[in-house]
Amino acid sequence: MNPRLDALHPYPFEKLRALLASATAQPDGLTPINLSIGEPKHAAPERVAQAIRDNLGGLSVYPSTKGDPALRQAIANWLARRYSIPAPDAETQVLPALGSREALFAFTQTVIDPAAGSVVICPNPFYQIYEGATLLAGATPYYVNADALRNFACDWNQVPDEVWKKTRMVFVCSPGNPAGNVMTLDEWEDLFALSDRHGFVIASDECYSEIYLDEGNPPLGGLQAARRLGRNDYRNLVAFSSLSKRSNVPGLRSGFVAGDAALIGRFLRYRTYHGSAMSPLVSAASIAAWTDEAHVKDNRRLYREKFEAVLPILQNVLDVQRPQASFYLWAATPGSDTAFARDLYGRTGVTVLPGSFLAREAHGVNPGQGRIRLALVAPLADCVQAAERIAHFVHTSV
Repeated sequence: MNPRLDALHPYPFEKLRALLASATAQPDGLTPINLSIGEPKHAAPERVAQAIRDNLGGLSVYPSTKGDPALRQAIANWLARRYSIPAPDAETQVLPALGSREALFAFTQTVIDPAAGSVVICPNPFYQIYEGATLLAGATPYYVNADALRNFACDWNQVPDEVWKKTRMVFVCSPGNPAGNVMTLDEWEDLFALSDRHGFVIASDECYSEIYLDEGNPPLGGLQAARRLGRNDYRNLVAFSSLSKRSNVPGLRSGFVAGDAALIGRFLRYRTYHGSAMSPLVSAASIAAWTDEAHVKDNRRLYREKFEAVLPILQNVLDVQRPQASFYLWAATPGSDTAFARDLYGRTGVTVLPGSFLAREAHGVNPGQGRIRLALVAPLADCVQAAERIAHFVHTSV
């Protein structure tokens, strides 16, 4: 067996199940409300469903690893529209993927030389795929703690020079999970300068890019930042995105990678053997999604309504702020985050995720400790009821 498997940590939701098993029994008559997992619950677009029905013949065709040229062009055109940049070369700078999760993991295996004592830098808290991909690639993760005083941004100045010298890749997530913070152009400029100095690759996870609350201020993307700073070849930068959150189709498993043509070429070679080609049926559905913005705008409206309804309730009892983007709230707890989540579930039937489960202890602290993540993915009425239960729980517990 691969000994690196033993280095993997339990997934946050495994920890959560064990924690909730120790909770007291819920009162009768309370319907459980789950705000712990970021699984979109809004309806999938009808145009995507129709594209699937219209392309069932694709089940009888072996797919191309490089992906349908029409899909690659649709993605390139979307990037151009969304970020006001020239369309990336659909032939060399764009590659469809089976969701960003698959791509993030596989791309790490492409970049890392396990014999080189490589380091991969991860934000902390983080999406656990970053860590798992790093460990299974034979590298060592180095965690940069989110700083609440910097809007939960990472302070790259925390990283010692001897660590940068061994760094082969840096994961960034913007908009961030769990805090919904967006990297600024200045932050991108600093990271690009470090990449130029030390030669590492930047893997930019942008799966929440289309869930923003200010319709007139969409989040800055990595490719967009590179263009603004004159990095027109996207050197050492690859962006990852997905239709799961944008279009409410997590079961479609469709996303893309885009950026540095040299890195995309190496990744394509890896994926030729990895066996992750996208079915023509999924490609057709993806084209239908990437070429329509009406359903995406409506999706944002639904999330905005939830934030507007829930925040006034929770801000009366918890330290919690409106995020720049994503569908999460990153709330401080009055005491232990794990005890809060366990007792909240036991008394109210509301499930939230302890922040410490999303982070590792690094530099003497677990930066997720004392916080909970709430995913506002349930229907509006359920989100409001959950907020009211949380408020009552805090009032009667503190």
